[in-house]
Amino acid sequence: MGFLDHLSELFEFHRGTSRRKLSKLRRNQLELVEIRVKMDCEGCERRVRKSVEGMRGVTKVEVEPKKHKLTVTGYVDPDKVLRRVRHRTGKKAEFWPYVPYDLVDHPYVRGVYDKKAPAGYVRNVYDNANPQVSSLARASSTEVNYITAFSDENPQACMIM
Repeated sequence: MGFLDHLSELFEFHRGTSRRKLSKLRRNQLELVEIRVKMDCEGCERRVRKSVEGMRGVTKVEVEPKKHKLTVTGYVDPDKVLRRVRHRTGKKAEFWPYVPYDLVDHPYVRGVYDKKAPAGYVRNVYDNANPQVSSLARASSTEVNYITAFSDENPQACMIM
């Protein structure tokens, strides 16, 4: 924090908010929080949206009911957003557990493929605490060598072909 920032803080006047509250708001980083909440109807969608719209620091709320996904952008704490959604809606909510299909080397390995995942997504196993599943989902170095050896993109890959 520079001298000019410190000087500008000394001369700021705000109604109803103290300096502590302002500095606490400034400390939060801009976050993109993705939460999975089951939504069956428009009423559920509205309830989920309203549960986080009034939070301090929230700048944007997106709801995708077909994917059962809530995306909150703003200067918020992700854990507080999750707790608030659970409390206000009464629904089971969790952080978004899926990644795009292309990011996983073996998307059909047991523990990675999820029937309930939206189209084009599989379960994120790289952050998972289970090392067996994450090792099965990753490609080994020999697999990578075989794949690149017979690739059409590599002109010196195989002279026999």
